[in-house]
Amino acid sequence: MSEEYVSSGDPANEAKVLMISVAARMAGMHPQTLRQYDRLGLVQAGRASGGGRRYSVRDVVLLREVQRLSQDDGINLAGVKRIIGLERLLEEAQQRVARLEAELDAAYRRIAELESLGGFPRGDLVPTNRTSTALVVWRPRRTPDR
Repeated sequence: MSEEYVSSGDPANEAKVLMISVAARMAGMHPQTLRQYDRLGLVQAGRASGGGRRYSVRDVVLLREVQRLSQDDGINLAGVKRIIGLERLLEEAQQRVARLEAELDAAYRRIAELESLGGFPRGDLVPTNRTSTALVVWRPRRTPDR
């Protein structure tokens, strides 16, 4: 998305608190356009207890991006929806990779900690060449009666 893309990390940007009229004004659109985008699944509004649509700051940024892609770049709304979906998948994948890298770093630290104890006390750690990228996962065999 554009450089004004709002990260999903800040809960304040995710809160669905803006009434449709406020969100439409902030996005530079007519409220009916927001309703149409909601029906098309481009932006999912939250609902207030009375049923009125509520938008977040992140939704407003997304609405501006939809408008930019459709008006400035000439992409139809189906294409815009696909782009948004792919960007969400990319963001989720990047977050997952970051989590997995953190877990791997923690595992390497634990291995180093255990190795520093001297020897391999339980016999379950096997020295490897750390420059390799192989990862071996042990799982017990499943017996047919389970």
